[in-house]
Amino acid sequence: MAIEKFTGSFTQQEPLPAAALERVNAVLNSGRLHRYGAADGEVPQAQQVEAIYAEWQGADYCLAVTSGGQALQIALRSVGVVPGDTVLTNAFTLAPVPGAVAAVGATSVLVETDANLTIDIEDLDRKAAISAARVLLLSHMRGHIADMQRVLAVCKARGLMLVEDCAHTMGATFGGARSGSHGDVACFSTQTYKHINSGEGGFLTTNDARIAARATMLSGSYMNFMRHGAGPDETEYKTTRYEMPNMSARIDNLRAALLIPQIEGLDGNVSRWNLRHDVLAGALRNVPGAVLPQGLADVRRVGSSFQFRLPSADKDICRAVVAHAATLGVELKWFGAPEPLGFTSNHKSWRYMAEQSLPATDEILLTLFDMRVPLSFSLVDCAQIGSILQHVLEQEVGLINA
Repeated sequence: MAIEKFTGSFTQQEPLPAAALERVNAVLNSGRLHRYGAADGEVPQAQQVEAIYAEWQGADYCLAVTSGGQALQIALRSVGVVPGDTVLTNAFTLAPVPGAVAAVGATSVLVETDANLTIDIEDLDRKAAISAARVLLLSHMRGHIADMQRVLAVCKARGLMLVEDCAHTMGATFGGARSGSHGDVACFSTQTYKHINSGEGGFLTTNDARIAARATMLSGSYMNFMRHGAGPDETEYKTTRYEMPNMSARIDNLRAALLIPQIEGLDGNVSRWNLRHDVLAGALRNVPGAVLPQGLADVRRVGSSFQFRLPSADKDICRAVVAHAATLGVELKWFGAPEPLGFTSNHKSWRYMAEQSLPATDEILLTLFDMRVPLSFSLVDCAQIGSILQHVLEQEVGLINA
């Protein structure tokens, strides 16, 4: 039977809400794009979005910044990471995570990945014991959340502060608590392909007033630190205002205006993403040779991306799967590719750090495939994509499982 080619776009996001356009037009008409340029009596959009996101996340403090990567760098500095320090972080993540560690002059010690694409907690404990690390930068890569109770137990036993990278888990939960609620500080991205869209942007949240004050000064507040929607008391800045360098990572009112209406619809969109992910997972669940990551019962993931592995496939078959899917309109990313491509790379490409031995992660990445699931796809679209993936795997992988 002929397989119909999928003609949708894997990079097409949904239109932004009309309320976002109204807010943006108001900012443009005012000419006051800078977050600290408000007229007397005006509450700028940047200040509003911090208050709204803090309430939605359930955090005491929220800082809006220019990107998720800047949020990571600021978070690391805020918890006391200095040049020469060691930071533990996932081996399976995207380049901005070890990049943030490098940007603050620290060294990443990469922790192995388990079969469900989360951090290997036993390897974390081993490396925490033998390293001088005081911080774990935990990346919830592609929305897969580890057993946070076990992670926190290791952090407590080994004296680690926990910075959560929640770029892929905004709206996800563990044990009923929102992702980002478990560590000392959490970082979120609002880049176009994340869960709310401002082109570029990010949030940092925490319940620690000292961290919030340090982060605010680092973001480039000058002496405008009290002009934030979810910041700490003025007393927290008594010495911090003189100690933190200005990194000029302030969000502007245009991006803040885009985000505010999207936060209101975020929980509903999580459900919509998960419906689409369920259709894709159902299509591959019984395909011979394909293995899907299994989430914990305590986790509610956001299915904004889809992953599967082909453990019995070699590199040639993996390349053939990507190429065959592409001829049918389905864009797969392969983490085992020898060279970085687009947004996808692995630790062997991060040559600004010392090479590290990660056999378990390498084995997983060698046959790991990844795909965007934009909300512009309908459930019918996802069913078609699932059928295409079934066909491709039966054609390319079926022989080695016969």
